[in-house]
Amino acid sequence: MSWANFERERDADIVIVGGGSAGALLAARLSEKPDSRVLLIEAGEEAVDPDIWNPAAWPALQGRGYDWDYRTEPQAGTAGRVHRWARGRVVGGSSCLHAMGYMRGHPRDFQAWVDATGDNRWSWDELLPAFRAIEDHPLGGNGLYGKGGPMPVHLPADEVSPVARAFIEAGASLGLPRLEGHNSGEMIGVTPNSLNIRDGRRVTVADAWLTPAVRGRENLTILTGSRVRRLNLASNRVRGLEIAGRQGPVEILADQIVLCAGALESPALLMRSGIGPHDMLDTAGVGCLIDMPEVGRNLQDHLLGAGNLYAARRHVPPSRLQHSESMAYMRADGFTGTGQPEIVVGCGIAPIVSERFQAPAAGTAYSLLFGITHPASRGSVRISGPELDDRLIIDPAYLQSGRDRALFRQALEAARTIGHRDELAGWRERELLPGSLNSAADMDDFIAQSVITHHHPCGTCRMGKDPDAVVDADLRLKALDNLFVVDASIMPSLTAGPIHAAVLAIAETFARSRA
Repeated sequence: MSWANFERERDADIVIVGGGSAGALLAARLSEKPDSRVLLIEAGEEAVDPDIWNPAAWPALQGRGYDWDYRTEPQAGTAGRVHRWARGRVVGGSSCLHAMGYMRGHPRDFQAWVDATGDNRWSWDELLPAFRAIEDHPLGGNGLYGKGGPMPVHLPADEVSPVARAFIEAGASLGLPRLEGHNSGEMIGVTPNSLNIRDGRRVTVADAWLTPAVRGRENLTILTGSRVRRLNLASNRVRGLEIAGRQGPVEILADQIVLCAGALESPALLMRSGIGPHDMLDTAGVGCLIDMPEVGRNLQDHLLGAGNLYAARRHVPPSRLQHSESMAYMRADGFTGTGQPEIVVGCGIAPIVSERFQAPAAGTAYSLLFGITHPASRGSVRISGPELDDRLIIDPAYLQSGRDRALFRQALEAARTIGHRDELAGWRERELLPGSLNSAADMDDFIAQSVITHHHPCGTCRMGKDPDAVVDADLRLKALDNLFVVDASIMPSLTAGPIHAAVLAIAETFARSRA
């Protein structure tokens, strides 16, 4: 349906706010019912930059016009640094920017969601049908992986870098199991990363779900270049949405609203609408209509130390994938443990370092990245004022937990142990970073200087059965009858690896509940 026709009718059955990973999937799935009129509202435009589809170009996409390019508050736990957070402002959202890793997570990650909600729908076993429906996996059709789904899951083989192969051999020599991928339910081990790539090209969620046939549906409208300023409430419902965009200010009426704007913009829209912590809204100059203290809190993100850097004794061929080719998950106390991973070491074919260090020339060095899987530190996002242009105050509270700092030290030690193995001797000339570390304080200082975001913000509209949780197990905002949140913000806690697969499963699960 065209916007002109939609504007005359002035309403929809379902409005989806945010055309990123969850929103694009839901637009396709919810518009399958021809009698359900669906409007998808996206702040950005359609993706046109050809670099988006080049897997090796992904680091260079950050900071371009379709990146929100947020800034955090200075972080005491990372030596006072301000971190840039890349998030997609484009149809397809951050699936157009991220490193294409596809990792469902560990079954115990989802047991934590069951514990939070009291609902088995969020368990590994109950989510498996959603994961399978998403996937086109080369091993699919065996009951564990999906076959013929919209999103390809590529298991790299011949194109894996020889440095990554040596890294995998080094991990295996220490006792880490060799895995067929990260998605079987067992994550501890070594394997090339599973990637959302087909025929050497990134596949975005828009590519996968918003196909020409879907876009041609009469009951689906995609409105780009438009932002929702606020939600207008009437009693215990959302009556309409105030939209700012090329068409000028307009109010749209809808029966149901689904927020898919992500871990930053979904809580920000709630707060601009007067839904959130009373004291914070007062400070921002917004009248509090519904006091919900947890909106914007519980912010979580993965960090990676960048990095444990090595000068190469011979030329390192450029990655034929996306630079970070293998992630080795493990327990913190050794390489032979089993169960839910606690730390991770990744192999970066490029010399990947934080902005505090000078990167050597490409081809002359490689990095081992290191991090923890389930940080205990919790931050927040809040608005600074009532308008769209008022900046978000993002405080991830990185490394504020002593447990996180201790685990990070163990992750750094694991990276250096792998990095100095004989299996990597053919590539390793010498270690460049971190150099001599004589105490836990030295390690903490290097970690604070080296960590970068792994681009996994979540948790700011967490689901749960407790009174303070923002949404219930059905993903309905507890205070309103017709408002749902379906994106990374509802996750009570992080999955062990990249969260994109889990976000897609959340959206698919919600779509199934509306069928």
